[in-house]
Order: sequence, then structure tokens, then C-alpha cells
Amino acid sequence: MWSYITDKIIREKALHFSLIDPDPLTQDYEEAGRIARLAYEAGTDAIMVGGSTALDIDLAVKKIKENVKIPVILFPGSLAGISKYADAIFFMSLLNSTNPYMIIGAQAIAAPLIKKMGVEPISMAYIIVEPGATAGYMGYAHLIPRSKPKIAVAYAMAAELIGYKLIYLEAGSGADMCIPTEFIKAVSRSVQIPVIVGGGINTAADAKKAVEAGASVIVQGTFIEKTVLKDGGASLKEIIKAVKSAT
Repeated sequence: MWSYITDKIIREKALHFSLIDPDPLTQDYEEAGRIARLAYEAGTDAIMVGGSTALDIDLAVKKIKENVKIPVILFPGSLAGISKYADAIFFMSLLNSTNPYMIIGAQAIAAPLIKKMGVEPISMAYIIVEPGATAGYMGYAHLIPRSKPKIAVAYAMAAELIGYKLIYLEAGSGADMCIPTEFIKAVSRSVQIPVIVGGGINTAADAKKAVEAGASVIVQGTFIEKTVLKDGGASLKEIIKAVKSAT
């Protein structure tokens, strides 16, 4: 799965991932499958499954895989977000958390299970930027100010030196503003590994600016869950088109 991501970045320069948070309290698994199918038909490159509050996701992963022919990658917010049915898992560490559990504790608990399941791990350094939203709150994040990109640059450089494969700059699902382009540019220019950007990206212009600033992958979650069932994925298709044309 890692080779799928890197090869596609080389060929297309920038990718689009759709994040589905299958919380059974707010969304049934059949709906998750329909959302995934519409995102797939709109041209997204992979489906991420998970979130800050998701519960057991085995059924959601199965349903999503029935509806798409692209990779399904776990994006776990807790140990309950692990499923043997996924193609890979973003094995991530929330670097700017104030709680050691979010940095290495949960990872140590999950590692034996992931190895036993045989799900491919892709190491990711997760960095949460203001406003942070639910991800920041649940992750005990010491949010990086939007006006201080050099702090994120230092975290990103450290992550690269440690050996992480990806950097994820997160503004938080449903954030009312996306990460500033100068912020993205500063981080992407400081490392040689791909930079993922998510949170608050709601327009084609937002996505295009993030790619032009150096993002290798754009992630959308809340926007997709709010729009694709209403318009059949038309607005998402326009955003994905902007991601691909910005390279």
C-alpha cells in the first residue's frame, strides 16, 4: 500500500483521500458504504476510515470495501479503530500531544495486534494546528498557532529524522478554516517526505492552494459526509479536479 501511495504521488504529484468516520451513533454502515462509493466515483484515490470518536469499525470497513476498488486505510482515533479487513493502517503518533499515551502509549498497545493481523502499517507523524476541533480536544494536543509555522517545521524535521514516512498537518475535522498556505509551504519545504493536509478544506480553491503550497495529499471528511449524498459527488468531483490540475 505504501508503494501505491508513493508511486501515485510520483505520477500525479498530488492525491485526494476521503475520510469516513463511521460512528454508529450518527451514521449507519450502509450509509458509509454509499458515501465511499460516491467518493470513489468522484475520483478520490483512497478511503480513510476512522476518526476521533469512532467505535468498532469492522462492519464499516467491510461495507466500504464492497463499494470501492481503491485502498481502504485505517485512520484510528483509538484502539477500537483497528480492523483486519483494511488494506493498511496509518500507524500514527500525535507529536504535539501533552499526553504520552497519544504519542507512544496507544501505539505500544496496538503494535502486537497489528502485526498479528498482518495489516500494513504506514508510519505517520500527526501534527494538529489551530483550531484543532475534536481531534485536538480528544488528542490532548498543545495546538500549534496558525501564525507559528516554524514550530510545525521543527516537529516535521524531527519526524523525518526519526523515520516517519508521512507528515499530517491537521486543522481538525469540521474546522471553520483550513491551514494557511504559508504554513503548508514552510513545512513541505523543510522535509523530503510527503505532507498530508486536512481539516477545513471546503472548496476547490482551498484544495488547489494547499497543493500549490506543497501538500502531496488532500484529505476531506466532514465536507464529503455533508455533500456527496445530496449532490451525488458533483462538488467533490470539482475539488478533486482542482487537486489534480494544481500540479
